[in-house]
Amino acid sequence: MTSGARLVVLGRQGAGKGTQAVRLSRHYVVPHISTGDMLRAAVRAGSDLGRQAGKIMAAGDLVPDDLMVGIVDERLGHDDTKRGYILDGFPRTVEQAEALAEITEARPLDLVIDLEVATEVVVERLASRRVCEDCGTNYSTDQPPRYDARCDNCGGNVIQREDDTPEAIKHRLDAYEAKTAPLIEWYKDRSLLEVVDGLGPLDVVTKRLIDVIEARRVGE
Repeated sequence: MTSGARLVVLGRQGAGKGTQAVRLSRHYVVPHISTGDMLRAAVRAGSDLGRQAGKIMAAGDLVPDDLMVGIVDERLGHDDTKRGYILDGFPRTVEQAEALAEITEARPLDLVIDLEVATEVVVERLASRRVCEDCGTNYSTDQPPRYDARCDNCGGNVIQREDDTPEAIKHRLDAYEAKTAPLIEWYKDRSLLEVVDGLGPLDVVTKRLIDVIEARRVGE
C-alpha cells in the first residue's frame, strides 16, 4: 500500500480541485475532506449550521472562519485521518491557514498544491456545471447524465447549483482573489507550496500532481 499524505488542494472555483482531490485520496488511501460537500449536506439536512451556511453560499460568499475551523477541527479528529487526508475547500483565508497550522501542529501538512487554471476557463466550466444533489457527481451541459436529469451513479436529481449562476460565479471569484489568493504567498513563504497546471486530460493532471508530491518526499 502506498504511503499516506496530508495535503491541501487550492485553486479557483471550477479549477477541478474536487475531481483531483478524489483521485489523490484513492491513490494515497486517505479521505477526501471537502468542506463544500460537508456544508451542502448540512443545508440538505436543514440543521442550524445548514440554514446559516445556505444563505451565505447562495449569495456566493465565504462561510465565516469560526464555522469552518470548527467543522474541520472536528473532522480531522476522526480515526480515518491517521494516514492523512486531502483537504479541498479549506483553508480559504490566511486566518484559516493559521488555525489549520495549530490544529495540525502534531502532524503538519506535507504539501499545499495550487491547481492553476485561468479565470476565463473556470467561468466557462462553472456556468455549464451540473451536479447531483445526492452524491455530488459533477456533469456539464456538454457531458450530461445519460438519462435526462438523473445521476448515472445514484439516480439523484442533477441540477445547476444556486452558486453557479453568472452573478454568483463572479462574486465567488472576486471573493477568491480578495481572500484566498493571499494564501499562495503565505504558503510559499513557508516553503509548502507547489503550483500545478490544471489544464489537460484528467489522467495527465493527476500524474502531474502525484509527481510533484513524490518529488517533495524525495527532497525531504
